[in-house]
Amino acid sequence: MYKLMIVDDEPTVRFGLQSYFDWASFDIEVMGEADDGDVALEMIEKQPPDLILTDVRMPNLDGIELSRRVSARYPGAKIIFVSGHDDADYLKSALKVSAVDYIFKPVNLQELGAVIKRVVADLDAERAERRLRQEMQVKLKEGMPLLREKFLLSLVDSGVPKADLRERIEFLGLDLPEDAAYWAIVIAVDDLAEVTGSRSEGDRQLLWYSVLNVCQELIDRHLGGYVFERRTGEFVGLLRISPSGGSVPEASEALIALAGDIRDNLERWLKIGVTIGIGDRSSLSELPRSYKQAGEAADHKWYLGKNRIITMDSLETSAAEDGGWSKYDLSQNEQLIAALKAADEFRLREVLDAIFADLARNRRDGLKYGRNVILQIVLAVGQLLLELNAQSPELEAAESRLWEKLFEQETLGEMRFLIEAHLTEVCERIRDKRTGKVANLVERVRAVIEAKYADGGLTVAEIAKEVYLTPTYVSLLFKQETGQTVGEYLTQVRVEKAKELLRDPKYKFYDICYAIGYTDPSYFTKLFKKATGVTPSAYRQDHA
Repeated sequence: MYKLMIVDDEPTVRFGLQSYFDWASFDIEVMGEADDGDVALEMIEKQPPDLILTDVRMPNLDGIELSRRVSARYPGAKIIFVSGHDDADYLKSALKVSAVDYIFKPVNLQELGAVIKRVVADLDAERAERRLRQEMQVKLKEGMPLLREKFLLSLVDSGVPKADLRERIEFLGLDLPEDAAYWAIVIAVDDLAEVTGSRSEGDRQLLWYSVLNVCQELIDRHLGGYVFERRTGEFVGLLRISPSGGSVPEASEALIALAGDIRDNLERWLKIGVTIGIGDRSSLSELPRSYKQAGEAADHKWYLGKNRIITMDSLETSAAEDGGWSKYDLSQNEQLIAALKAADEFRLREVLDAIFADLARNRRDGLKYGRNVILQIVLAVGQLLLELNAQSPELEAAESRLWEKLFEQETLGEMRFLIEAHLTEVCERIRDKRTGKVANLVERVRAVIEAKYADGGLTVAEIAKEVYLTPTYVSLLFKQETGQTVGEYLTQVRVEKAKELLRDPKYKFYDICYAIGYTDPSYFTKLFKKATGVTPSAYRQDHA
């Protein structure tokens, strides 16, 4: 509800305005009345109104001066003048002050209603605008962290024009002096696939929030600046050293100390490892260059190793020691295959040593090149297993897992570990096949069937259990070595036993059926005819 004050030196006018007009219908409450401008000012200072209806001419302080003083102190108040017709010229000058409208005496209630309606509409619009502005201010305050992060991201991605830099920094309330020295660091979480894969989405978000808190606290303690999440598992720190913060070597030492503290505290409190890349010193506007360097430094963990602090200086030293670029020698694949065929694990490791030494020298090609080379090796080995008829379900499953895990690895050493473990398993498989262990397995399966063919519940799973292997593995190897499935061989053995018994007339037909492991004579008859071409009865007639 809006507050109204009526100011007029005539009591009858004040009474009429207050009593004969329906102010409530316009959502207006008459908060008071005064007989002069000076009295009105005292009341207004205690409780400012939204609307003032005032006479122009009054003995001590007239409406024009009242309007001038009120407008200066309470610019939102709406002022309507009430004046006689003979004051028209005087009223014109009064309107130059800040009155929104005027009416003549004697007051026409219909005319007053029209004026009040317009004024209330203005008040409603201004109130709505204020409310909207307040809501936007609240939203702006709530969204300030996001706006700051967006701005910091723009600083490292493409930079911010110098003309806009200072104004935006001040608006966001950031402590980023233009005359300070800056460094960008990239904090990359090691073993990211493992870290994220073992957590729910809620736990992951909590972890990243904790990482930001730990890093920001340490930055505030050591140097100054800000940290934000660039992408999943990558955090960027913008570090600031004031012009009076010491020499560049001293600043670099402080930077390395901070990076070490971040790494150690994240490992201690959050149980995660990180690799930290540090860019070169830069100005505020040159941060994209420093960030790019920091990112490249962190990416080089693929050959320098994880859980490290990598600076541009260390990369330059590594580059100086780099033996240059060399293309992967496909003849090394042939050497690997030869070592596998010979089941020579020692030679296998020698060839792997040579391959990975070359990959480590090709640093400009990065992790992707090394992964592609290893995938070529996996394909070649898979082809060899097919040629030797030495593939197995276990090896097939291991190869599938290897393909997935290779894309999760972050260092050359981790990929070496995976491929070496796989090739060693392949080597053992080929050795087993060449030394007759597979053939021995076939004989063991046959022996189990010979001993237990009369067991009606004999299955591949039971046979595999007897030879301490999985049913799938037993089935595949038996088929590869004999050309028959285990089930086909079991049927063959039972049919041969049935022939032997059918040749002796003393055995009844259903006794023979049960003796070889079948409980349904009609099913046995069907299998026997399928295997021999004749029914059991016909076979007995011909051979008894």
